[in-house]
Amino acid sequence: MKNKSLNIVILGLSITSSWGNGHATTFRGLVRELAKKGHRISFLERDVPWYASNRDLPHPEFCRTILYGSLDELKTKYQSLIEEADLVIVGSYVPEGVAVGNFVTETANGVTAFYDIDTPVTLAKLERNDYEYLHPAQIAQYNLYLSFTGGPTLQRLKQQYGSPMARPFYCSFDPALYYPEPQTIQWDLGYLGTYSDDRQPPLQALMLEAADHLNNGRFVVAGPQYPASIAWPQNVERIEHLPPSSHRRFYNSQRFTMNITRADMIKAGYSPSVRLFEAAACGTPIISDYWDGIDSVFEIGTEILIARSAADTLRYLNEIPEEERKMIGERARRKVLLQHTAEHRATELETYYKEAVCQKSVHPQQTESFQLK
Repeated sequence: MKNKSLNIVILGLSITSSWGNGHATTFRGLVRELAKKGHRISFLERDVPWYASNRDLPHPEFCRTILYGSLDELKTKYQSLIEEADLVIVGSYVPEGVAVGNFVTETANGVTAFYDIDTPVTLAKLERNDYEYLHPAQIAQYNLYLSFTGGPTLQRLKQQYGSPMARPFYCSFDPALYYPEPQTIQWDLGYLGTYSDDRQPPLQALMLEAADHLNNGRFVVAGPQYPASIAWPQNVERIEHLPPSSHRRFYNSQRFTMNITRADMIKAGYSPSVRLFEAAACGTPIISDYWDGIDSVFEIGTEILIARSAADTLRYLNEIPEEERKMIGERARRKVLLQHTAEHRATELETYYKEAVCQKSVHPQQTESFQLK
């Protein structure tokens, strides 16, 4: 039976600019696949200067993109759009997200969902009474909580915060954009990620120290916002910003790629990043730090390599035969093609929507606004 064509509205951090965020590529893949399935999508994005000057996809062909300048503009110009939608999704890190969430849960007649691409970070912020884009009491007001993190966190969302329906909704990749292709190998080990205080120590311990000990090795770190005070080893190349259009070539130009995980996500576990899936899709073998649940995504030793020290990293770089290196990447590629494409996520969202409609009809929610003092 063919799925009903849905009118979907997404209020997300950005779909037009991937500068300094992992949200844009995730939204692009999901929205494109939803559009392929016949759904109509409007993506509302706050027009902010740092994205306005770095828009690498200003006019996506697969959705209607709306840039709004303020909360007042959102409320006055797009209320009917929210009211009439079958599904309204509010993403994490949306500016004035609490007020946006209030507006959506009070206005929407369809299913409302919070899409948390940063679940462990979000919950850590709530524990600190930091309500930058979500108030803890709002979790119960959304019909559906789409969580970047699976595992025990889903029960916490239900039991501690009262979510009526918390579901795992991992990031994904686009097989049309990420795949193996012949490239000259430029680096033995590369890393792609925006700077963060909590990721820099493991990057130092697992990669940069390895670079210090492997003088003839070639390393690269790509991503913005790294402080000028960082002393990079001489054999580590820096790339300030790498647009998504260059990611495939970047991964295919490495012997191995490094994955480093945010501290809050290590603590929560079950939080695979989009970079993991993209690198795996290119067939590039991954060396990663460890977190609970990583073995539910990849088989350790055969599909992914775990490093706990620079010595581990050096052992992989120096001792794994070329044929085995390629097979590790190929096994991971097969795994993500079977489970983690954007098409898989679009299908999951259709399933969750149907479940939420049924639950909403049986257990209608009472919405209530929360104002930050």
